[in-house]
Amino acid sequence: METVVSGIRPTGRLHLGNYFGAMKNFLQMQETHNCFFFIADYHSLTTHPNPGDLRASVRKVLSEYLACGLDPDKCTLYVQSDLPETAELYLLLNMHAYAGELERSTTFKEKIRKQPDNINAGLLTYPVLMASDILIHRADKVPVGKDQEQHLEMTRTFGNRFNRMYREGFFPEPVAFNFGKKLVKVPGLDGSGKMGKSEGAGNAIFLSEDDASVKKKVMRAVTDAGPEKPNQEKPEVIENLFTLLKLVSTEETVKHFDDKYNDCSIRYGDMKKQLAEDMIRFIRPLSEQIRDTAADIKHIDRVIDLGREKARESAGKTMQEVRSLLGFRP
Repeated sequence: METVVSGIRPTGRLHLGNYFGAMKNFLQMQETHNCFFFIADYHSLTTHPNPGDLRASVRKVLSEYLACGLDPDKCTLYVQSDLPETAELYLLLNMHAYAGELERSTTFKEKIRKQPDNINAGLLTYPVLMASDILIHRADKVPVGKDQEQHLEMTRTFGNRFNRMYREGFFPEPVAFNFGKKLVKVPGLDGSGKMGKSEGAGNAIFLSEDDASVKKKVMRAVTDAGPEKPNQEKPEVIENLFTLLKLVSTEETVKHFDDKYNDCSIRYGDMKKQLAEDMIRFIRPLSEQIRDTAADIKHIDRVIDLGREKARESAGKTMQEVRSLLGFRP
């Protein structure tokens, strides 16, 4: 069975874009692959988070993913900092990563531009830590977005470099996970781009959001002046609204507003009101499940303990061999 590794950011909340994108894929993967999903709290240290906020965020994110269907008995769901083997492999791989290749990282260049007062070594070696997360379980596949493809290529570089120096074929060459079909792109409410918390809080609908907030955001969604002639092509901002409608509403509802648009009688206020109602109806069960899961502290603790045990069993085997190959005592 192929091994899949994917990191989960410990900051923020799950939104509809996450749910219809990564989460749907994760749920399918845990049924067919040997999956390791980790909450990347080491990675968050590059932004110097408050320790109390970090601990709370890790547990909150964990409860959201559990509530949405990740099963700790079917996959390994763990906290990155519970795995000291990752930090050890990170240190060892850093000895084989060169400054020039790290400085050429697109993400590093972008971080320099965005946060010139916090250019720390963790940002420079971020691709090495990411490679360690993947290689520690000798993963075959990694679900990554377009913005992470360079990091995955660097993971292959570091792994292959280790293989050439110590043992050919020790680390697999991980490839981007692809289900062989077009991934769902959930648009944001601002009229362009995809839904995401980095685009602003008003751009995303979060799974734990209350009814009033959902309605307020949807009613503020960007529209235009309306169609000027029958059956005209929809501009992007309107097509985005219809995309969201197709995700949470019935086919009859979508057809109703599509017909209204095509005969130029559509009222965007009515459409957004219906979209808000359907979104609320869709996320309410998820929101309730998230609250119930987060409140069960003992269950969260059991999941963390189980994940640590399963992840360390896998990582320990890798590091035992790595230490031997490098000439260290077992």
